[in-house]
Amino acid sequence: KSNPTPNVTVDATATTTTVKSGAGFIHTLTIGETAAGAITLYDNTAGSGTIIFVAKASIVEQTFVLDVSFTVGLTIVTAAASKLMVSYR
Repeated sequence: KSNPTPNVTVDATATTTTVKSGAGFIHTLTIGETAAGAITLYDNTAGSGTIIFVAKASIVEQTFVLDVSFTVGLTIVTAAASKLMVSYR
């Protein structure tokens, strides 16, 4: 029996958002809109530490299939206004 994958939408200016504390699995990152700032995903409950993924500034809207486990937590840092959706469990 598979676990459902929760989704979280991040609609933010330059900010740090902790999506989940503790171990988990990130399936996808969908970028709906970006400004001139990178998007960084960390295996941490803060905007530092082990980097899971970096999307460059002003990247084209798309979905990235990551399928990566994290152990400490999942935190997203947006360097500028961005609209994102993360699928994780």
